[in-house]
Amino acid sequence: MSLAPIDPSIQVNEMALNPYPIYQRLRHEAPVIFAPALNRTLITKSVDTRAIKNNPVLFSSNDPKTPMKRAFEAHTLMRKDGEVHLRERKAMMPTFAPKQIKNHWLPIYDKLTDEYLDGLPQGEVFDLFPTLAGPIAARMLGEMMGIPNASDEELQRWSQALIDGAGNFGYFDEPFTRAKQANVEINACIRSNENRLRAAPDPSALSVMINVDNPIEYSQIIANIKIAIGGGINEPRDALLTILYGLLTNPGQLAFIKETQDWELAFQEGVRWVAPIQVSGRVATDDTMIRDIYIPKGTILMVSQASANHDEEVFENGHMYNVFRKFAPHQSFSNGPHHCMGMHISRLTIAGILLPKLFERFPDMQLYDPASIKWHGFGFRGPSTLPVRLR
Repeated sequence: MSLAPIDPSIQVNEMALNPYPIYQRLRHEAPVIFAPALNRTLITKSVDTRAIKNNPVLFSSNDPKTPMKRAFEAHTLMRKDGEVHLRERKAMMPTFAPKQIKNHWLPIYDKLTDEYLDGLPQGEVFDLFPTLAGPIAARMLGEMMGIPNASDEELQRWSQALIDGAGNFGYFDEPFTRAKQANVEINACIRSNENRLRAAPDPSALSVMINVDNPIEYSQIIANIKIAIGGGINEPRDALLTILYGLLTNPGQLAFIKETQDWELAFQEGVRWVAPIQVSGRVATDDTMIRDIYIPKGTILMVSQASANHDEEVFENGHMYNVFRKFAPHQSFSNGPHHCMGMHISRLTIAGILLPKLFERFPDMQLYDPASIKWHGFGFRGPSTLPVRLR
């Protein structure tokens, strides 16, 4: 029986720049390893990450050292298990019900897509990140959460501040300072919408949570909205940019998707290739073993769905974007009790509306200088720019 080996070479900044070579090495050499800079034990193989997230009794989400609690100023449902987690999760579920998605949210997104596409410049090089991907994700999130008076810029700034704080595993001061200011502004924005939604309820998350007969605690209503802001903007934004990069750098695949109109395939391969949410935290509730490595009770694990999605035992050449690959289930939307609540709205909006409309309007869209595009993020990841020319 041996403890996890220690790898002091793994650094937060290096992981943010490009974690994939590190994950590849770890999958082959040490799939269970302690990284002092993260103060966590990294789990990088697909079978292990899936098993851990499917067993919340042995592997709790209640990471006692998560920076998320400080960043969100709350003990959020992301760090809870069992009935407590389920109660807070169910509080928002009516907003994401299939009927509401089909009849309420998709028509709104369809209209927003036309509005944002109408505003894009043509014939010149510009960045899709700040002109389309970020703003439309923010606007839709604001509508769904019941805070439509927040501007696109505010929502994006809040989202980035919260996730930078939640992923601040190095516990640097600056990300927490930005998160603190974001919390002040979000709290005020939520309060400014409460009277309106009590007088005229709608399907938004804030409305359904404050108008239900037996509401969850007010502090957790606020925390739920913040969780959605933290993941509900960056995830669809980064997914869209990743998919576009994959398609525009692989003309044969793009031609196939245009011909078949199988934008769902393009979507699923994109989020597999670069998982928008890359890692998840868990803590062992009892002594256990993973791959003959002793995991003492209280060990904090960082399970990497980003690494699992490139696992050579599941995906051949997983480092490549390839819509022609043999199907295998990815883990980008997690699994177990904490699977992503926004999974269906994300794929239905991006694959069902935005991607087909974008390429219908601009069939000859060109990616400008692909080699210059930077990718960033350890906890959340995507292209930081996507310069294109529309024709």
